[in-house]
Amino acid sequence: MSPRIVLGLSGASGAAIGLRIFEILQSLGAETHVVATRAAARTLAEEIAPDAMKRLRACAPHWHDVDNVGAPIASGSFPTAGMIVAPCSVRTLSAIAHCHSDSLLTRAADVHLKERRPLILLVRETPLHLGHLRAMTAATEAGAIVMPPVPAFYLGPKCVDDIIDQIAYRAVDLLRAFEPAAREWRGPTSYAG
Repeated sequence: MSPRIVLGLSGASGAAIGLRIFEILQSLGAETHVVATRAAARTLAEEIAPDAMKRLRACAPHWHDVDNVGAPIASGSFPTAGMIVAPCSVRTLSAIAHCHSDSLLTRAADVHLKERRPLILLVRETPLHLGHLRAMTAATEAGAIVMPPVPAFYLGPKCVDDIIDQIAYRAVDLLRAFEPAAREWRGPTSYAG
């Protein structure tokens, strides 16, 4: 049986990372359940294309409306191998950290925490103030993995797509549902001293 993964997209910059994670999950044969906020639709339109949300929705085999808190992913009795929120806005982070399950995205994340399933949050904000840091701490204490989408420059990316790929594959690897696929550090190939 294919691993069942929930992918949430919220309204932070970095929409291309969420789309790339979707593509990776599809290529791995995951049963991918997608939920996106209204702010995510705006970010997708601004950063990708005006019809990006429409195209994602058409490609997603399991699409859930953000207001449908009765969807299967809102219940702990619906087993999954984990959830990724990419990008994860600070608003979404805060709602998850403080158990404000006012949308399907935040409810599904809360389910992953209460069921002790992997929850990966690609929090996108900078610089951070104390409130952001406290929300990250609260989410981490509840069991989430906070993974800001920070480039792995030591791998020598040649273009933005290389950076997006590394972050997306690393997030998928953190689910531990598939064989690791992110490029790994194997030590320096040369030393300029």
